[in-house]
Amino acid sequence: MSLPLTFRPARAAPWQRSAVDAERSANRRIGLIWALLLLNTLTYYPKTWDGAPLVVHLPDSIGKAITQGALFVALGLALSVNRRPVIRPNVALCLLTVLVAETLMSAGQADHFGTFYRTFRMATFVATLWLISPWFGRRDLLLVRAHLRAAFVVLGTVLLGLMLSPHSARSGGRLGGALWPTPPTQVAEFSAVTIGIVLVLWLGGEYSGRVALGVVTVAGFILLETHTRTALVAMLGALLVGGLSLFAIRARVRKLFTAGTVVASVAAMTVSGLITTWLARGENSKELSDLTGRTTVWAGLLSSPRNKFQVIFGGGLSNQSFNGLPIDSNWLACYNDEGLLGVVICATLILYLIIAAFFQPRGVQRALALFLATYCLAASFTEVGFSEVSTYMLYVTLAASLLVRSPDRQLMAED
Repeated sequence: MSLPLTFRPARAAPWQRSAVDAERSANRRIGLIWALLLLNTLTYYPKTWDGAPLVVHLPDSIGKAITQGALFVALGLALSVNRRPVIRPNVALCLLTVLVAETLMSAGQADHFGTFYRTFRMATFVATLWLISPWFGRRDLLLVRAHLRAAFVVLGTVLLGLMLSPHSARSGGRLGGALWPTPPTQVAEFSAVTIGIVLVLWLGGEYSGRVALGVVTVAGFILLETHTRTALVAMLGALLVGGLSLFAIRARVRKLFTAGTVVASVAAMTVSGLITTWLARGENSKELSDLTGRTTVWAGLLSSPRNKFQVIFGGGLSNQSFNGLPIDSNWLACYNDEGLLGVVICATLILYLIIAAFFQPRGVQRALALFLATYCLAASFTEVGFSEVSTYMLYVTLAASLLVRSPDRQLMAED
């Protein structure tokens, strides 16, 4: 009598298991590094943006130590995961490095510690981005998913703060962070970029419809509650550009654009008054025409006297303000801090991302890169951005990471 044969799956060899475990460990650390870099871009104040008390009060020194210390922890983790160290050539990171070198030149004429520290912080930030460059171009969209996880945490704290203290979260009539003092503009930015990335992933077949609907619903509610026009307009424009790149290869995209056109037409005929009221945000015609006081600050900045060195190289990294008022423009803030040379570098960076994306094969990675680059460009006119350490610098890096070839998996698995 013959015995039945049983087949057992072959176990992976020890060296194969160690390689897989090493790659998983490296991937986890890359995700943590990205989250720490994002944490470093968040500001901390002892109260909310409108002066209301926080749900959990931390001393100002501790809050700032958390955000600023996150950068050095990220650098240490990057050195632990990329021990050689090895970097991948990347045009966008090269341009950011040139921008850092330019800020070092302009910092030489500064007479206060803040400028030197901001310059050192920017150099450390860009160095950390170089160290994770071997993980650019991953087909599994490692950095994109790491960014989404970090953004979900930020948006989750906003919702939790809203539930625990609605008055503090909605102080000033706009939704902001009540657990962590995230201002409404930055909350809106996280919401808009999250919506855009998730929708592009869904259009490309990377996300299920239920997950995408849930994320878009929650993030859309947060975005509307912030009453931030820049993020909304930038998101819609960026989605249009990113979606059109998939138009010819995805029937889902064509259906969505058709439905969107119908909904927009009906909304324009039925609820246009409500939309106009939301966009006006209670401001009169004068406030709308001068962009809520921005044009007054911009005119004063442009008329401020400068020598030739400051015109070309700027006056050194500042807190993105002029006469105590926020500049709220990437291009004018860049001109003030890094001069005309800095403006040229920033313009070249965005132009490179858009042009490079159009020469990529049609697909999700190209659409995501176009979305992120377009969003940064649209938002840069009324918000400070990628000329300094900010979430916008992470966005342009994320876009650049999507425009390179898939890296060698053996390099990524080394620990």
